[in-house]
Amino acid sequence: MKILHTSDWHLGHVLYGYDRTEEQQSMLDQMVGIVRDEKPDVFILAGDVFDTAQPSAAVQTMLAKMIVALHDAHPTMPIVMTAGNHDSGSRHEIFRTPWQALNVYAVGQLNKEHPETHIIGIPGKGHVIAVPYANERNIPAGFFQTLLDKAAERNTNGLPVIMTAHTTVKGCDYAGHEHATEYVVGGIDSFDLEQMGQGYDYLALGHIHKPQFIHSGDHNVRYSGTPVPTGFDEQYGHSVSIVEINRHGDMPVVSERDITTPHPLVTLPIQGFAAWEETKELLRNYPDDIPAYIRLNVEIDDFLPVDAKAEAVKITEGKQCRLCHINAKRKNVTTDEVRTMTIQEFQEQQPIDIARHYVEYKGITFDGKLQETFKQAEELVNADNRQ
Repeated sequence: MKILHTSDWHLGHVLYGYDRTEEQQSMLDQMVGIVRDEKPDVFILAGDVFDTAQPSAAVQTMLAKMIVALHDAHPTMPIVMTAGNHDSGSRHEIFRTPWQALNVYAVGQLNKEHPETHIIGIPGKGHVIAVPYANERNIPAGFFQTLLDKAAERNTNGLPVIMTAHTTVKGCDYAGHEHATEYVVGGIDSFDLEQMGQGYDYLALGHIHKPQFIHSGDHNVRYSGTPVPTGFDEQYGHSVSIVEINRHGDMPVVSERDITTPHPLVTLPIQGFAAWEETKELLRNYPDDIPAYIRLNVEIDDFLPVDAKAEAVKITEGKQCRLCHINAKRKNVTTDEVRTMTIQEFQEQQPIDIARHYVEYKGITFDGKLQETFKQAEELVNADNRQ
């Protein structure tokens, strides 16, 4: 069984006001070419298809055209597409029935009453257990193992069993995700790998943007990563994963197919921060004919000059690069010493960090109970946005 594993397309993503349709379309075109060359037995898109729960009509049209193109490139290939935390699970399900005419399985929400509906049989090849994103509190205890047990009952011919999930697994490398910790990445609490159950030959994960294996002892748990970088800190390769498994119980053989972008994300200086005058010189020396999005890392004593952005934009005139952001960091100032925040620093805070500042300002300890209450409230708000 050959699987193409991808995730986190984030179609419709906007980078500092710049529309990214060109890069996203380039990625989709490359994806179709890989399918045409590799002829996978199943195509798995493990969540975060869109960047927002309410994508525009143009972005939804882009996805629809992509699905048709994938189908035309390899008509017998099933496409399994699950919802991620950026997607609307209910919106994902709306076109589930018509999609099946193109051999597409769109899975947006958990079916707790009939979990067997999450098991998709690939005739003569294997079984795919398609699990969309769901908040940990809404996943019944042992749900993953229940699915694996039901798949085992069907798997009388010893075919490979693939399971998908869109979540954070403890031990992952979350480089590139802002304000992430080993416990929470992108608003999703970490799962212990043991909670995912036993019995799969390959666990196709989505949510973490860096392609990587998670240590399981069997080299069979993997994040494919995002094929297009969504932030400047994603300083690693972007690709899709090709996975080959002969029979149930065999070790997967995994290889990557690189995805390139016509507009790379470049930070100046490449390492660390530099003074404003030095940073401007780096921008002046950036080649005129290389398209790129640019972030400037500037070390400051207090604040940037008022006209800093206008000055940087003027430097880029005549160049193909686009200035996105000036990332300013004060010299030799610890977090405890900072009593005020710039607008930029405030915007970079996570909601729970802002809540912590407020509670501590009131003289109250932001203990585990308060944190859990805040997380529940935040999840209710996010769930409403996804509907």
